[in-house]
Amino acid sequence: MPRHDTLGRTRWSIIALLVGFSLVSYIERMNISVAAPFMMRDLGLTQIQMGQVFSAFLLGYASLQIPVGMIADRIGPYRVLSAFGWLWALLTVLTGWLPGLFGPGAAALGTLVAVRFLLGVTVAGVYPLCARTTTNWMPTPERAFAYSLVIAGVSIGSSLTPPLIAWLMSTLGWRASFYLSTVPAVAMALLWWRFGADRPATSGRVSSGERAYIERGQAPRTGRPPTASTWMAILRTPSLLLLALSYFFIGYVLYVFVFWFFTYLVEVRKFSLVGSGFVTSLPFIAAALLSPVGGRVCDALTARHGRRVGRRATALLGILLAASCLAIGIRTGHEVLAVAAISLAFGFQMFAESAYWSAAMDISGRATGAATGLINTVNNLGGVVSTALTPFMIERYGWTAAFSLCLVASLVAAALWLFIRADDPLAGEPLDAPAPAGAERALSESGCGSGEPVRKDRHHVGGWQDDFPSARGTE
Repeated sequence: MPRHDTLGRTRWSIIALLVGFSLVSYIERMNISVAAPFMMRDLGLTQIQMGQVFSAFLLGYASLQIPVGMIADRIGPYRVLSAFGWLWALLTVLTGWLPGLFGPGAAALGTLVAVRFLLGVTVAGVYPLCARTTTNWMPTPERAFAYSLVIAGVSIGSSLTPPLIAWLMSTLGWRASFYLSTVPAVAMALLWWRFGADRPATSGRVSSGERAYIERGQAPRTGRPPTASTWMAILRTPSLLLLALSYFFIGYVLYVFVFWFFTYLVEVRKFSLVGSGFVTSLPFIAAALLSPVGGRVCDALTARHGRRVGRRATALLGILLAASCLAIGIRTGHEVLAVAAISLAFGFQMFAESAYWSAAMDISGRATGAATGLINTVNNLGGVVSTALTPFMIERYGWTAAFSLCLVASLVAAALWLFIRADDPLAGEPLDAPAPAGAERALSESGCGSGEPVRKDRHHVGGWQDDFPSARGTE
């Protein structure tokens, strides 16, 4: 009898590569938040001007989310992700080299705004592309956990970046810290080019048994690519629009952590530069641990109570726990308790992330790339508002008021989930069929898992023309 593990784990190696892209994307976007105090001093920039630089990245990031998602729906994510890795490396080098080349002040500001806007454009597609790939490769019962690992990559990259960039700045200077942070982007571009694939049918490494297992947990393929009418249905689906609105408020809170927590520790809690770099990583360590837990909880609750209750309960639990911890963190005068509470607040917010993304996948079907591009666009518009409004709030009303506004945003995001139905798909889109319990083991023990890998060119990107017969079950 074949061993259970002969079914294969190629789908999880694909998820591991997506985690790598997620991690590296946050190194490239977050390095500037740690370098910001030194850059402001050397380039003659104010906090408000640096906030404009942060907003430029987010505007670029938001501008191509939906178009890249639509491209992924039509032709697949393989080649696009490869190209993005190389562009991240180039633009990160320019972030370290160009500012100040034409003088400080306005010239440096204009250069930084342009380069960071372009970096935002190239980073734009990473999460819709990861969502499209996850939908292609993962059966429904594993989808929330799989994407929670991608989200954990965000937190791992964010936890590594502050101490690493702080150490590089203190040792080599802020410009060199940008040059060296390009290395991971180049590495991921090479790894994805070698081992990545759009879907199981275009991979030469997936076994027939694993492919059958994946298909049993997905909606039947129609053999047709999404059309304009499919994408327009996104705008007529109330649950998806409410999901995007809720994610707007989550984005507002997220980018306060990403761009301002380091400065908060230096200016308010009086940590040293290197000490602040270490402490800034703590919220992201908490998120790296709690995000996969949220994915497991989401899959378990969904299996037991259905998509509507499972996705909703996970989101509410995470958001409300995050709000409670944030309320404690901003009020206490004890530094250690404040850091611990704020770190847990961020961790529980990321606990809820898998509910957002898996619900979008549940609802949107063939339009997953465009739909997740929409919700992530709206999320990052929340970040644009956050990076512009937060320095104003700090200067006019203080740090406590700035964090209190995050608390309000979290409560609004939670309330909107009461009206979101993850079991209400786009018009004409079937719900994915959960694989029957024990399907993976049954396929393995039947001997299917020991079959030869499917031999197809992994560079083929016309995946929607492949006919995928798939058993459709009920939820």
